[in-house]
Amino acid sequence: MIYKIALVKGDGIGPEIVESAVAVLNKIAAKFNHTFKYKDVLAGGCAYDATGHPLPEETLKVCKESDSVLLGAVGGPKWDNLPSHLRPEKALLGLRSALNLYTNLRPATMHPALKDECPLREDITANGFDMVIVRELTGGIYFGENGRRMGPNGKEAYDTECYSVMEVERVGRVAFELAQKRNKKLVSIDKANVLESSRLWRETMHRLAKEYEDVEYSDMLVDNAAMQLIRNPSQFDVVVTSNMFGDILSDEASMITGSIGLLPSASLGSSKCGMYEPIHGSAPDIAGQNKANPIATILSAAMMLRYSFDLAKEADCIEEAVTDVLNAGYRTHDILGNSNKKPLGTREMTKVILDYI
Repeated sequence: MIYKIALVKGDGIGPEIVESAVAVLNKIAAKFNHTFKYKDVLAGGCAYDATGHPLPEETLKVCKESDSVLLGAVGGPKWDNLPSHLRPEKALLGLRSALNLYTNLRPATMHPALKDECPLREDITANGFDMVIVRELTGGIYFGENGRRMGPNGKEAYDTECYSVMEVERVGRVAFELAQKRNKKLVSIDKANVLESSRLWRETMHRLAKEYEDVEYSDMLVDNAAMQLIRNPSQFDVVVTSNMFGDILSDEASMITGSIGLLPSASLGSSKCGMYEPIHGSAPDIAGQNKANPIATILSAAMMLRYSFDLAKEADCIEEAVTDVLNAGYRTHDILGNSNKKPLGTREMTKVILDYI
């Protein structure tokens, strides 16, 4: 089988970590007799430098014609002073919108081998945790009306949070169906005590819950959820929430796994074509230094095999290799902790994972 993959390497450490994921995919292709065809496209700051726009039309065209998209990272201080519509991050929002990727899956699992890297107390992490945060991706405050104006206190800026019933329903169904395949437990996170958009969110989720009676459903306010992730992360199985809340909470969840460099993500819509990327940023301070942890991007490639290509066995192979490598004690700089071991660079960690596949 031939699969066409658009590669958006992006900025900072993006090119390094995408190259690691491609090496792993090539190993899987050889092992399981598949063919992956790649096409490099520009997005983010590098695209602005080359074309004057963070998301060129050619990039959109290639991504739409591909079976899936693998993305590294975009952005960096070099482009911080650009106008809002030209900032590198606009490329991510544009890709998600153009590909109609309205759901983001962010698994957060604490590997037993990295228990000592978790900043939480040992009694909290004793049982480990394994959750998936389902984040709505193309609505909410990131896509709402925004601008600047003169207000009663002078110049002010505004961003608008807005959700339709349809937007909540479609991401809610993804979350309920995922919960059915896991431990049949779903928590919906909102701010219904303050926000009207959250009250609509909660009403819609309650109505959906009646269709999924086998799933244990509950609501939680976002401020309480931020606390509960620290107090008792093992209580969560599947979490569903809005765009902004999901962005913040999934980063919090990533840090209690040991490092943000470990967590992958999948952005999905109604078709099989998805966009897969690590949840960390472009880390320009270590770009080109062979220090980046490639695991999150490699695991994002595994999610691509699972969700876009229906290659579960191949995805399992990658995920098991990563677990075996961590169990064997191999570490990059970000998960070294107090160990006296010599950390592996990006290329070296990639090679070890390839050896374990």
